[in-house]
Amino acid sequence: MTTESTPDAPENPRRRPKGTKRARTRTALLQAARALTREKGYEHTTMEDIAERAGMSTGAIYGNFRNRDELFIALAEANWPPIAPVVPPGADVAQLLGAMAEAVLAGLPDRQASAVGYLTGRAYALGHEAVRHQARERTAAAYAEGADWLAATVPAADLPAAPEVMVRVIHALTEGLILQRLLTPELIDDEVIRSAFALLAGPK
Repeated sequence: MTTESTPDAPENPRRRPKGTKRARTRTALLQAARALTREKGYEHTTMEDIAERAGMSTGAIYGNFRNRDELFIALAEANWPPIAPVVPPGADVAQLLGAMAEAVLAGLPDRQASAVGYLTGRAYALGHEAVRHQARERTAAAYAEGADWLAATVPAADLPAAPEVMVRVIHALTEGLILQRLLTPELIDDEVIRSAFALLAGPK
């Protein structure tokens, strides 16, 4: 469905969806943080540096992130979003894991572009307990959500392990395959990735 409009007509700010300005601000701050952490490293990137690079005040950055650790967690999530498989209704375990393999393969180009920033952020988290704690809490919440999704998608009795365990295994397998593929693509080809998820599904 299309409607006619005047291309040069200025947008009425009152008609913009609520939250749009905040979302744009967060995006700009995360882009600035991404650039600075690549240039200077996480340890030497300050909130003030990020605000200046984004062309904003320090009030703007603290209005969106309580502190540097919270910003770095948000940056990690933006750099490395969850893999989202397309699973048809009524799928069995093999189909679900096959869809996961295809989603991993489809996401490799984006992962390639973000890998260095992702790994640098992980190294920073390992050396800063507060950041590691936040990462653990968010990962635990994601596992709980993922377990609920698994249980709702495939009968728990059909899974090789309990949903709470299965979601952790899938995550660990996915991360390992992606990182090893990016490091040694000659050794971890598409067939290896598909085979890994097929093996997890168990015998046909």
